[in-house]
Amino acid sequence: MWLADGWDEYEVIDTSSGEKLERWGDYILVRPDPQVIWETGHKAHEWKQKNAHYHRSSKGGGYWDFIDLPEQWRIGYRLGQTGNSYRLSFNLKPFLFKHTGVFPEQAVNWEWMYDRILRSKGFKVLNLFAYTGGATVACAAAGAEVVHVDAAKGMVQWAKENAAVSGLGKAHIRYLVDDCVKFVKREIRRGNRYDGIIMDPPSYGRGPSGEIWKIEENVFELISLCSELLSDSADFFLINSYTTGLQPAVLKYMLDLAVTSVHGGHTEADEIGLPVRAEIMGDRPVLPCGASGRWVSRG
Repeated sequence: MWLADGWDEYEVIDTSSGEKLERWGDYILVRPDPQVIWETGHKAHEWKQKNAHYHRSSKGGGYWDFIDLPEQWRIGYRLGQTGNSYRLSFNLKPFLFKHTGVFPEQAVNWEWMYDRILRSKGFKVLNLFAYTGGATVACAAAGAEVVHVDAAKGMVQWAKENAAVSGLGKAHIRYLVDDCVKFVKREIRRGNRYDGIIMDPPSYGRGPSGEIWKIEENVFELISLCSELLSDSADFFLINSYTTGLQPAVLKYMLDLAVTSVHGGHTEADEIGLPVRAEIMGDRPVLPCGASGRWVSRG
């Protein structure tokens, strides 16, 4: 498992009965997690000190119960090692279905991309389904030129704000509100190419003009299209999945068929996860948070 264990301002404190207890900077949140099918007894004292609690509804969706939480706050994450590091900042706010604007488990992929880009020069990245820009700012911090594409106008604006508070407001980032599949097809026709491609597709979604996206039906076609956008000097292709059916082996299979068979290199895939502070039998457990597949042209 690839573990996002570099956080100082975020942690999973405990997990129990379908929920996770988290610290986001100075604030404690309780949010649902379908992976948590066990009961630990709620021994961590922070269960009683929560600032907000998201409750799932039996009819679908849910709602926030706010106890003492600001409308917006900020946390930071330091990329890289001492002497070659960069501190990112993220604006957080509770919205929609339990989310805060950051998927902290993705820090393990931010580190991976940051390190690879630092070894290169003149690096251009395409970030699809780019959300609030965690991967975008990580790549920009390493010096890459980034094209950031998401169908939601509000998410693109949020990404711009995250870049600004991370000191990357003037970085080479192009923000686009667009349907990812349509954008990729246009880029192929234009002859544009990228050295790195990131894809973080939702299980289900709609484009800005109502285009329907279903990951099981559409993701392989999109991977194949994106393979055409890789430059002759391309270095990586990353795909993330939170969909239960797309296990690491499935991600690797798709990347091998669509990318490795065309461009060479090699592919690996694994679960990604977050360490949990509350110990079990003297060990720190890990909370699974989906899977990632990584293609690289070289070691």
